[in-house]
Amino acid sequence: MAGQERVFQYKLDFYYQSALIYLMTLIVYGGIRGNLGGGKFEYILLGDPLMYVIAFFVVMAFVTLALNYIRNRRLIIQDDAIIFTHRFHERRISMSDIEWMHVGREARVRTSGKFQVIVFKLKNRRRLFRIRVGRYERDAELLQEMTRIAAHVPKRKHRRWRRPKFTDR
Repeated sequence: MAGQERVFQYKLDFYYQSALIYLMTLIVYGGIRGNLGGGKFEYILLGDPLMYVIAFFVVMAFVTLALNYIRNRRLIIQDDAIIFTHRFHERRISMSDIEWMHVGREARVRTSGKFQVIVFKLKNRRRLFRIRVGRYERDAELLQEMTRIAAHVPKRKHRRWRRPKFTDR
């Protein structure tokens, strides 16, 4: 695997599922609210404010899905760099620019059934980069690659809470 790049595609499963669930809710609610009179079924769409709210959620879910599909987010790992890319922008992070890296668990956030997170800090940037493994396809392979990279980068220095020193006045 040396000398080649590994590409990890961003998962869109969540967006597909939420759009379909909202659409099914719209259909079921419309079916419940519809009238069956004279042997003919009438689907109620106009005049019901809740139907407008559900339709708004359906439209927003499909717009979000379409935008994320068009954006085409990817994580590319090369031997000398990590590249965050999408259709409109590319951010290249050289391995020599990484101050420290931590591969571990994140207790509060569970993405796609995974707790794994990769956190790293750049030398010239205050904020951290956080990669949630469960958001990418082939998450086990991504975790393996990031663990391999972390072996060559300094580890995170944990802050230790110290008691403040009290002095007699």
